Amino acid sequence: MPFDAPIPDLAFEADYWSLRFVDRQTRTWTVRKNVALPPASARERGVMATVHDRGGLGYAATSDLSAAGLRAALVCAREWAHATAARSLLDARTLPRPSPRGQWASPGVGASWGATREWTDLLMAESTAAAIDPRIVDWTVGVEIRESTVRLVTSAGGDVVQRSRMMLPGLAVTAHANGDTQTRTLHGYRGICQQGGAEVLARFGFAGAGRRVADEALELVLAPNCPSGTMDLLAAPDQMILQIHESIGHPLELDRILGDERNFAGTSFVTPDLFGHYRYGSELLNVTFDPTRAEELASYGYDDEGTPAEKTWLIRRGILERPLGGATSQARSGLAGVANARADHWNRPAIDRMANLNLEPGGSSFDELVARVGRGVYMQTNASWSIDDSRNKFQFGCERGVLIEDGKLAGVVKNPNYRGVSASFWRSLAGVGDASTMQVLGTPYCGKGEPAQIIWVGHASPACLFTGVDVFGGDGS
Repeated sequence: MPFDAPIPDLAFEADYWSLRFVDRQTRTWTVRKNVALPPASARERGVMATVHDRGGLGYAATSDLSAAGLRAALVCAREWAHATAARSLLDARTLPRPSPRGQWASPGVGASWGATREWTDLLMAESTAAAIDPRIVDWTVGVEIRESTVRLVTSAGGDVVQRSRMMLPGLAVTAHANGDTQTRTLHGYRGICQQGGAEVLARFGFAGAGRRVADEALELVLAPNCPSGTMDLLAAPDQMILQIHESIGHPLELDRILGDERNFAGTSFVTPDLFGHYRYGSELLNVTFDPTRAEELASYGYDDEGTPAEKTWLIRRGILERPLGGATSQARSGLAGVANARADHWNRPAIDRMANLNLEPGGSSFDELVARVGRGVYMQTNASWSIDDSRNKFQFGCERGVLIEDGKLAGVVKNPNYRGVSASFWRSLAGVGDASTMQVLGTPYCGKGEPAQIIWVGHASPACLFTGVDVFGGDGS
């Protein structure tokens, strides 16, 4: 059945049901060490049926898009709803029955995929430019494009079609000298990921990045190790996105707070009674859930359960206001949440996920932030991460550091790391960059759930200054 065709009469009865159709295509081009790898292409189509009946909730997925296949999935989901009704955490009859109607599309939808020769020529040019020195031992340049159509049809009269196009370029260069190896990337592994077309590449200066990143890789492999001690940390946006993701995003997912992830990805130091008064950070900390920013990776008009998406404040002036919880978690907890019930494939049910989680800009230029530091390190681009199972204690490493001494940038260092505790780290936030320091980045590889789901998340952040941070170099001391 075509995704834009009328839904046939399925002769199916339940309190409420929905069908979420997904059609996704992916194409990837890669050049490694001046050798073009075979291009890759994939397509998947299927539907997830959700049924509320007799107080229970059930799911079933199928790749059979015929009328008979759709009805069989709904019948299976209804059987699961009946089987689980007596054991459910809540009565499904209390859940919303969305009836959204409309369409939504990201920038770039419908644009040409581009010819393999065109992509190979572009990537080969950057690959060749990166091979500037025998100490450059490995380098890879690539781009991935994903196009998706998602249609949600509900028994309450809802029918929404959402189309998205994601551009995911990547560039990594590794240098080796004097027994040391350092890798420098363009904003991390797939850190550049936005919705749109070729303008995404231009936005980040992809053309010409091969030589620039190679120069920084060589600079790193010859640089001294980052010093250790308590000092100020100025985090670049491409490190801030990881800090936001791990120590704000995951702790605020409401299903995790309610215990759903405890046996898999851990719990959260945040508890339901903290919302409305808990000081999560300094008064400079303002965090929003915002799926309305057109170019950001996880923008959409409705979540995968049909809840309309809108910008919502999660943390305002440092005070925790709202969790990342969709309609089901909201009903379970009695807390107001957001439109973030999301699934990564047609064969997965929607669960509470981050979407676009952004730290709002402040009023300081980059130079003003640097000028405020007596002794510290400016850290760029996440390279490693570790956080405990309550999303509280953490240790993060970056690709590149620059010393700051007496308010001035003083020289590149390698292996910059820092550690802290989420519950106190954000309270040390002493400066937030203005809009000129802001970058819209993200990750296509956020993992969560049983069965596992790997989903795409957007993060926008300015540069941020933290005081009294435990910084250390590659020796871990």
